[in-house]
Amino acid sequence: MIQDGAILIRDGILVEVGPSRRVENLAEARNAIEINAAGRVVMPGFVDAHTHLAFPPAGIDAPNPAAAMRALHSATVQRLEVRARAYLQAMARHGTTTVEVKTGCGLDEGAESKLWRMLGALRSEPIDLVPSFLFRCSGELNGGLSDANEWVVAELLPKIRRRGVAHFADLAWDSDPDLLPWFDRYLEAARLLGFDRKIHADCANPEGAVALAARHNVVSIDHLEYATVREARQIVAAGIMATLLPRASFGGDVREAPARALIDAGVAVALGSNFNPHDTPALNMQTMVAMACGRLGMTVEEAISAATINGAHALGCADQVGSLEPGKSADLVILNAGHYRSLETSLGTNLVHLTMKRGKFIYKEGDVAPLPADDFL
Repeated sequence: MIQDGAILIRDGILVEVGPSRRVENLAEARNAIEINAAGRVVMPGFVDAHTHLAFPPAGIDAPNPAAAMRALHSATVQRLEVRARAYLQAMARHGTTTVEVKTGCGLDEGAESKLWRMLGALRSEPIDLVPSFLFRCSGELNGGLSDANEWVVAELLPKIRRRGVAHFADLAWDSDPDLLPWFDRYLEAARLLGFDRKIHADCANPEGAVALAARHNVVSIDHLEYATVREARQIVAAGIMATLLPRASFGGDVREAPARALIDAGVAVALGSNFNPHDTPALNMQTMVAMACGRLGMTVEEAISAATINGAHALGCADQVGSLEPGKSADLVILNAGHYRSLETSLGTNLVHLTMKRGKFIYKEGDVAPLPADDFL
């Protein structure tokens, strides 16, 4: 932490970071526009490493697969875009500057293509989107469903790669041993196509998911609510990130992720909101930091790192975002707080005063409009 610090930004890139006296005396700073953040915390913009923002879509009563497909087919790309943009704008107001977004409509290529078009339309939004395709392997391997899994691996995945609509190939783990050959096939096909890979491991027996992740050298393994110290050691040995989701267990029967045991074993931990408009409608990464401290046993320093630079590593973009270092994108937030420790206790409060993306302010805190005088009794 730099007390009385300053940063110098040129063309959306951080040029210098350090004590105000040194930065302000640089020749390059002489004609700079000054933004006064006195008494406030300046920190990296939040990186949300795990969301379901695109699917299932909002506006359906029961978020089951059949209802989700019907909703996608009945909605226009423009309508989906409007809803997703509203979520992204809310994220920006709460300090998020980079977010992972999962698609994964199963065997419905038409629905999947609609989400690809929606994400393409959102590329002009100020928040950077990191798309992932989530594959949920069919558990019924007889006849047509086996053929369906083959179609996803042999046809849909290469099409996704050719169109460049996803950065990650994600996999929903299932402990059914009959599915393991398909999991291996999917992850190996993704590797050969040039995808970075992830694994969802929210099951009660994650040892198989961890072994699969290590075997295929995935970037991150997510959820891990049921991980043990043994799995933590395997994750460390494999050099894999763990993305934890504090909101996933809130108000349900799911266990809290063992963040303390993972970190003490040496696992690099990132945080994600797990945003889903139905099950986990929470998109404020400040809340995830507070919950990681209060429910997962993380220190506030660990939680902030997990929500910024470690999240960037989990999304493969840590060379560009996630910390305030010269040469990186000027993605930052200014907080209405005198110390970063306020994030630990400000559950449900938006501390963001300003959000900056690539050197441009994408959110500025506004005044509450007063009532006209004639409205008072």
